Amino acid sequence: MQDFLTSTIGQIIVVVSIIILLIVIFKTSKKDNKNNVKALTYSAIAIAIAFVLNAFIVFKMPQGGSATLFSMLVIVLIAYWFGPKNGILAGLAFGMLNAMYQPFIVHPIQFLLDYPLAFGMLGVAGFFRNQKHGLQWGYIVAVLGRYLCHVMSGIIFFSEYAGDTNVILYSIIYNASYIGIEAIITFALLWVPGVRNAFSRIKTNLN
Repeated sequence: MQDFLTSTIGQIIVVVSIIILLIVIFKTSKKDNKNNVKALTYSAIAIAIAFVLNAFIVFKMPQGGSATLFSMLVIVLIAYWFGPKNGILAGLAFGMLNAMYQPFIVHPIQFLLDYPLAFGMLGVAGFFRNQKHGLQWGYIVAVLGRYLCHVMSGIIFFSEYAGDTNVILYSIIYNASYIGIEAIITFALLWVPGVRNAFSRIKTNLN
């Protein structure tokens, strides 16, 4: 699976999949074409920015996974600005892109859990977009959703790395070690009044 994704055919399929997801974002946005274009444009830019930020690694874990600078936040913002459907689709696309350039794949189901499904979970932040402190609450729930996908993947597919440690405990700690660091850094940023207000104003202007 990993060899396939890094092959020319595999990368073409991934790129085509991402394009299809972006088309779906365009087609399933609000009926107003202007809003459709906004959702598509912002989503495409967000995926690109998230991919760039993904290269700024705070630290990388040996069996896959890394703490980055705010890459998850960018996808969460799409969900916050345009709703959960667009956020989930953007997350799926980002997960596919991430798998193409940073693969650590041992099984097709593990691929689904660690890449499209895990990053697609970031889009559930959109369900909190209209609540008080919706961005902060949405970010917490979205990150927990991604975290649970990785924990399940670790329990099922990476048990040999646990050694004498309970595999569930091992997966919980392993995945928290990098996702938790990024989440704490990002959550602190979201409580900076200027940052929080800027994201809220963008949301207001887009709707």
